This record gives sequence, structure tokens and C-alpha cells, in this order.
Amino acid sequence: MIQNETSLRHNALLEAGRRMLTAARTAPKGKGKDNLILLLVDGPELATLADYMDASVERHGRKFFHRDALNIRQAEAVVIMGTSLSNMGLNCGYCGFPTCEAKDKAGELPCAFPLNDLGIALGSACATAADLPVDTRVMFSAGTAAMELGWLGAECRAAYAIPLSATGKNPFFDRVSTRPQ
Repeated sequence: MIQNETSLRHNALLEAGRRMLTAARTAPKGKGKDNLILLLVDGPELATLADYMDASVERHGRKFFHRDALNIRQAEAVVIMGTSLSNMGLNCGYCGFPTCEAKDKAGELPCAFPLNDLGIALGSACATAADLPVDTRVMFSAGTAAMELGWLGAECRAAYAIPLSATGKNPFFDRVSTRPQ
């Protein structure tokens, strides 16, 4: 059998995405509590995500969403990671309050631990992608769009996305600026 790499690439990227999700899930978590919400997106949903990002420029005034939407269109798959910001009950003070009870009385403020856990999971996933090797870029914009689209559920309060590519040139490196010249 003869197989051309271009016909195998999409499945290879999906497998890379699955491995990245596993790396994120098994990454260390504060207090051993897992608040992560993990997705792998491909197909027509990529256009849905990119279109939403383009439209959100008007809502949020974040012009870089246009540039990032172009990268989503260039990707064959996107890993999306989010977390709830549930209280861990450690009274660590990392949130700026002396106790979790004081933080909770102040309103809806994030516990620092789930955000740290999300960062560690992102690092584990990107390290896995680099080992494979797959081109990636961590994006606040696409994670925010996925969260606003409701893909991560109502409990998700912070999210990032990692588009995946395996081409001769990394599309996430020399990106077109959205800043005025």
C-alpha cells in the first residue's frame, strides 16, 4: 500500500489532539481536584468558531480576534480547554483575600488554583504537541469565543484554545498584524 502524507495528515492531527487532551487531563492539579473541561474541535465547527471570533470584534473591540480567526481557519483541529473557578477551600490568600469565605462574600471572584491548573494543563498539552511534532499556538481569543458559544458549558469561566497544524510553514508564527501602521 502507498499512502500520501497529505491524505493522512488530518487523522494524525486528530490523534495529536487526543493525546494533548490526555496530557491535560493527567497534568497535576491543586488539591487533586479536576475542574478541567476539554474539547477537540474539527470540521465545520472550526468555521463557526472563526466566524464568531470575527463578529465579536464589534462586541468587544478586540481587533486581534480577526487575526486569530484567520489562524483558526488555517488549523485542521483545535484543542479547547476551560475550567470552572470553584473555590478550593485552601485559605491560601492567592486571590487577595485572607480566606475563601472572605473571597466568597466579596462576590464572584476566581479561586487562583483552577486557573493555575489550567495553565499547567495547557503547558502539558503543548509539550505533547511539540514532541509529536505539531505546530500550535495558545489563544485566549478562540477560548473566549468557544466559551461564549456555550461549547464548554455554563460552569466554565476561563478558557484557552490551541489550534493545530502540520504544514511546511507554521501558520501561527509569522502572523499578520491587526495594528494600524
